Amino acid sequence: MPTPNTAVLEFLQTRRSRPAKTLTTPVPTRAQLMPLLNTAARCPDHGKLEPWRFIVLERAALRRLSALVATRGGDLGHDAAKITKSQNQFATGDLAVAVIEVQKPSEKVPAIEQTYSAGAVAYGLLTTALAAGWGASWLSDWPAHDADFKSSALGLADNERVVGFVHIGTETCRPPERPRPDIEAITTWQSN
Repeated sequence: MPTPNTAVLEFLQTRRSRPAKTLTTPVPTRAQLMPLLNTAARCPDHGKLEPWRFIVLERAALRRLSALVATRGGDLGHDAAKITKSQNQFATGDLAVAVIEVQKPSEKVPAIEQTYSAGAVAYGLLTTALAAGWGASWLSDWPAHDADFKSSALGLADNERVVGFVHIGTETCRPPERPRPDIEAITTWQSN
């Protein structure tokens, strides 16, 4: 019989993201953030391709992205409410890590598996930050998927895309528990 790590299981069973708009300073220093990034990088990575990278966005960079969202949203003809919602993600933040998927040519590892690995590293960063006592939230929105924004704001290449922005900071409140999936309803058992 295996020996469970009950503290880790309890943490995972009660894990809850913190809304990015409720995070404040202090935020992790570079020295505090590096172990979180190292831990997140211990994710499934078929073929050891490392099909992801991190861009750490500090306060000034987040404000710059907020201004770019306003400009790009206007160019795209988005309504003011949609632009403001996306802008606020960057305008009110103090630290975020852009998790970037980097598709790499591989005969062995299909592109979709590289995408899964990039998603795993983003979830790993979110969970690691929470386990370390920080508040954290994984966000994305239309700017994360807009080619012009990704290129001008983050300097991404054609083989790169934003998995999400993991905001990390000091939590100011704990959100209430939210409804969770009915696991019985979405689980099928096959015995032969």
